[in-house]
Amino acid sequence: MGSTYVACLSSCSVASPRRLHTRTHAVCFCNVFLQLPGVAPQDFESGDPVKIKVNKLSSPKNLPFDFYSLYPFCKPKGGVVSFHENLGEVLRGDRIENSVFEGKFRKDSHCTAACRSPGLSEADVKLWKQRVRDQYRVNMILDNLPVGQVRVKKVKVKDAETGKKTERVVRFYERGFPVGHVVDDDGGVVVFNHFVFKVLYHADETTQRVVGFEVEPYSVDSSMDGACDPKTGLRADALEGNRLQRITKGEAMTFTYDIVYVKSDITWSTRWESYLTMPTSKDVHWFSIVNSLMVLLFLTGMVAMIMLRTLRRDISAYNDLETAEEAAEETGWKLVHGDVFRPPKFAGWLAVCVGTGTQVLSMVVGSMVLSVMGVLSPANRGSLGTAGIFLFVFSGVFNGYASARAYKSFKMMQWKRTTTRAALAFPVLVSTVFLLLNFLVWGQRSSGAVPFWSLFALMFLWFGVSVPLTFVGSFVGYRKEAPEDPVRTNKIPRQVPETAWWNGWLTTVVMGGVLPFGAVFMELFFILSSLWQQQVYYLFGILTISYTIMAVTCAELAIVLVVRVDVRSIFARPDALNVSLVLRALLVRSFASTSNCAPRTTTSGGGVSWRAVAARCTCSATRYTSSSHAWISQASYRRCCTWDTCSS
Repeated sequence: MGSTYVACLSSCSVASPRRLHTRTHAVCFCNVFLQLPGVAPQDFESGDPVKIKVNKLSSPKNLPFDFYSLYPFCKPKGGVVSFHENLGEVLRGDRIENSVFEGKFRKDSHCTAACRSPGLSEADVKLWKQRVRDQYRVNMILDNLPVGQVRVKKVKVKDAETGKKTERVVRFYERGFPVGHVVDDDGGVVVFNHFVFKVLYHADETTQRVVGFEVEPYSVDSSMDGACDPKTGLRADALEGNRLQRITKGEAMTFTYDIVYVKSDITWSTRWESYLTMPTSKDVHWFSIVNSLMVLLFLTGMVAMIMLRTLRRDISAYNDLETAEEAAEETGWKLVHGDVFRPPKFAGWLAVCVGTGTQVLSMVVGSMVLSVMGVLSPANRGSLGTAGIFLFVFSGVFNGYASARAYKSFKMMQWKRTTTRAALAFPVLVSTVFLLLNFLVWGQRSSGAVPFWSLFALMFLWFGVSVPLTFVGSFVGYRKEAPEDPVRTNKIPRQVPETAWWNGWLTTVVMGGVLPFGAVFMELFFILSSLWQQQVYYLFGILTISYTIMAVTCAELAIVLVVRVDVRSIFARPDALNVSLVLRALLVRSFASTSNCAPRTTTSGGGVSWRAVAARCTCSATRYTSSSHAWISQASYRRCCTWDTCSS
């Protein structure tokens, strides 16, 4: 799946593209005309210089650091040169620089001296031990391929013909190689100071291209004479346990490397296959999707049951009405139809949340669509982060439009203030947290700290692009006529009854978070595992399916949380045919005031409110029963007002 997306530029240029299917041709068309950086093939001739670049030191436990922060004695003679990086690479902490590791194409070399450290001070020993114990890994790049250690794992795979599960050996890469390792017997720290680089290349009649970059690190005692011969390579006895390079105060370390070239049948278009291979069976991902579908099916049944039970009870209640006076009284879902579209207490901020959510949703959906199409190739480092930032910035127009439409539906006029909030609220919150963390990372001198010019670029994208687009979208949205409500809103809001403890906000938060998390937790586990285990996650098709299931789960869960079994205890309209009313009722219920104090006003369309009764008789005490509501008929006012305490 991932291999045809990653490098189809090369596949488009080969003479026989029979292996490409229709979707791959479409992606190739996009890549050829968009000229995505980092995916153009590079041809080599025998003897051409091969220069290995160094990247950051990464750790699953700690912040990334620059390569030369740990290897300052290995800088090239001409000085360190930094290569151009896109915004996504800068944000993830990549720092790509030149190095002393180089060779000539298809010319093997052994035991080439790279550098030698001076005698280690006490601070150096402490730093090296800390980096090794924090499991830091060295990242290098050759022809846009990250260096990787070969790993092999047995995976059970189901045979398509027989249906039986058989064990298959999966070969995959771990990006980078460790700085060293901890010796188990005495707890000491050993440093890898000899690197065997294996460059895989594919050659045909006209081209020679690099298709793989592997490494195997070794620890060799620098004080051992003749341990590494430039003609024969590393001696076998140099790898014995008592001849490892340990970190000792005052002792120097020598770093050497080999470069070996191996011809491979791997083509340039499929060279990322080993990097994208995950050490788990894809059956686990499909099991996750089936699990998510079961959760969705459960919620669908629950929604259907609630709708049928509520509507059946309401219809039975309407059929049992005997008198005209009882028929005039509003019961069931009719109790709330005049309050569902009432503007909430914080209508402006609700509109801001709607607009911001629309902007974030546009960014997520756009990133996933581009990833599924193969435009965001892992060969183009940082492309996913860069695309996410630009999609968020240009989605400001959707933010302004959605917030303006929501705000105008509340019949309010201060659209400029709401638009300003929509353009600044979420970015200000994120920027505050981001800058605070960035200052802390700066204090640690980590490569993960975003430099000043990158911060300036982000600020320009925010104020120069996102904010103007938000106002443009808001102007267009506010000029349109507000959508008409299907029912008329009562002038006097009905009283919101108190709910039981199991129906409160805490239960709603727990239920609203557990089930959607259960629908995507397996894919989330694989994404985080890919980050922690130095691998590349590329199953965007399965991720899209899981995200769609989660979105539908959230929508159905919103209906379940709003439409309770007892319609008399809710502040929503249980109308399954109009989901937008139900979802808006949830928002209104969340933002509306639940105070029991209300103005004493008289009547509304044939019914008399308890407030009017209390105003006329000066009730000093009112009470509710489980069957009482804010609006009652004149004949049933005794359920709300205790006349024994009235003055007349």
